[in-house]
Amino acid sequence: MKSLTETKRLTIMAGLLIGGFIGMFSETALNIALAPLTTKLGVSAGTIQWLVIGYLLMVGIVLPLSGLLSRWFTTRQLLIFALCDFIVGALVAALSPNFTFLLIGRLIQGIGTGILLPLIFLVALTIYPMEKRGAAMGLIGLTIMFAPAIGPTVAGLILGALSWQYIFWAMIPLLVIALIITIIFMKDVVPITRPHVDVLSIILSTLGFGGFVLGISLASDKGWTSVLVLGSLVVGLLALFGFVRRQLKLPEPILNVRAFAHVEFSLGTILVMIDFMIIMSSMYLLPIYWQKGLLVPVALTGILMLPGGLMNAVVSTIAGRLYDGYGVRRPAMLGFLITVIGALMLFFSQADSSYFYVVSAHVILMIGIPLALSPAQTFGLNSLPQQMSADGSSIMNTLQQIFGAIATALATSLLGLGEAKSAVHGSINVTNGTHYSFALTVGLAVLGFMLTFVLPRKQIN
Repeated sequence: MKSLTETKRLTIMAGLLIGGFIGMFSETALNIALAPLTTKLGVSAGTIQWLVIGYLLMVGIVLPLSGLLSRWFTTRQLLIFALCDFIVGALVAALSPNFTFLLIGRLIQGIGTGILLPLIFLVALTIYPMEKRGAAMGLIGLTIMFAPAIGPTVAGLILGALSWQYIFWAMIPLLVIALIITIIFMKDVVPITRPHVDVLSIILSTLGFGGFVLGISLASDKGWTSVLVLGSLVVGLLALFGFVRRQLKLPEPILNVRAFAHVEFSLGTILVMIDFMIIMSSMYLLPIYWQKGLLVPVALTGILMLPGGLMNAVVSTIAGRLYDGYGVRRPAMLGFLITVIGALMLFFSQADSSYFYVVSAHVILMIGIPLALSPAQTFGLNSLPQQMSADGSSIMNTLQQIFGAIATALATSLLGLGEAKSAVHGSINVTNGTHYSFALTVGLAVLGFMLTFVLPRKQIN
């Protein structure tokens, strides 16, 4: 498959990239709409969070099983199912008369995203030769990072002119285009081996990853000492421990966790997790800061977040090519250093900060994040043998989503802590709350920068 022309590779990837873009767009698009939805659907702030929690929960459950699915079903079958699933979920959400149906639509969408994300990496690693993988990962990075960055902008513009349902209606035409492209051009690039299905492993995986994501997500609303939160975390961690032990013993594991024996893969995965935690926490916090801290209307919030989203797209297109030319260390180090600067600017922002200052901080952040992401992904996945590609892709994407949920929950908890501290002095100050949360963003960026010193100076080929 690696002898394919560049045009054929792009046609094979097109449906995957469009579907992946919508999946990641869906992760952050609703962030800007949660406050209006609370009023329009007549539910509490804690209840409305389930639109995010439920989506992440389904993604977290399905992702670890993607390696097994790719060995039982053809690439084409999986992609067609995932796109059809997402279309159905978007239709249910767009037509939902109440919160319950909207949540069901989100859960259905989460299944599609859980299948799509690792499939993108698996197909890219199969059809692109080693010397072109950096550019391929840059293209994927454009999808994975630009979508959540642009989500609040598009959603804000939609909410300014139309109702929230059109956030979901807007997804459907692109998904239909992706489905048509897939039916016409998609090739089966991964061999079908149909390994033994270990039911106990599936149960442990579902309880482990699902319980962990559920506990982390609920913590922002229920508090970290809640019985429900602690119970979910304990069940999740115990099940994960059992899952990992079982995979190490099985001759045909559902998820080959032996990939972590490759130090380069482990390091690349850690950097990807940190990078994704930064973007998920910042994309959650920025709309809140704009709307509640600086009192900016929803539609204008979307416009003000557009420059950062566009910069993310531009940098994502070149970040992967930097890996092909310079390896992982220099672009990742520079990326995290720039991210530290942007995060510090947001941390020092005030209730009277100018729009230009906050937009500049966001743009700087959106330069650094993708600059570090694509090289780290390529570095980690390139270190694995071909037979571990599916498992490596599943592991990296699963942990990326789980730690994205952790970052969002931690940011929400710190936001509440900061607001509570300010309330002691007479009034709730959202800007003080975002300072606490942006401290998390700064800490993650500094940690990522420090870890880049461990990266090798030469690239892996």
